[in-house]
Amino acid sequence: MYLGTNLTYQHSVQEEIRSKLKSGKACCHSMQNVLSSSLLSKNEKSKVYRTITLLVLCGCETWLLALREESGLRVLENMVVRRIFGPKRDEVTGEWRKLHNEELNDLYSSPNNVRVIKSRRMRWAGRVAHMGERRGVYRILVGKPEGERQLGRPKCRWEDNIKMDINELGCGGVDWIDLGQDRDRWRIFVNAVLNLRFT
Repeated sequence: MYLGTNLTYQHSVQEEIRSKLKSGKACCHSMQNVLSSSLLSKNEKSKVYRTITLLVLCGCETWLLALREESGLRVLENMVVRRIFGPKRDEVTGEWRKLHNEELNDLYSSPNNVRVIKSRRMRWAGRVAHMGERRGVYRILVGKPEGERQLGRPKCRWEDNIKMDINELGCGGVDWIDLGQDRDRWRIFVNAVLNLRFT
């Protein structure tokens, strides 16, 4: 543990993400009476949840998200948003039921956690790309380590996530470092990632 971040010998952030999700769930559980209270408006409850989200997503610019982590983030968010908006009465049967994920997306107007992480990561990538070769962060990110790679499938890198985010915008094959030099154009990419609707 260093400055609130879990460091591992394998340089994996999965343990860090799991720890943040666990803390977020514990915080939401302790606030469940507030989040389901009829005395507060849905807007006020959403603000409480966004405050919790700030704690969970602290340092997310460096996260390498796999499908498992994305799923965990969506489960946490859907759990809280369901508590905020409560159940819905079925118009046909008259019975109460949980809101479907699509209904939650329509009710909760703020960008979901996965989109926020992707946009923050893109924003940080643009800053690193603009730093130039003299900065240590830039050299670490784009440098090629010496030695031979271990046998087996290469591990997904942070840079690979940036390339996947750009692919989702329909701009595959673009060199993100060159693109990051143009701040105005890169800002458009960051906003597009934030507003992109992921399924």
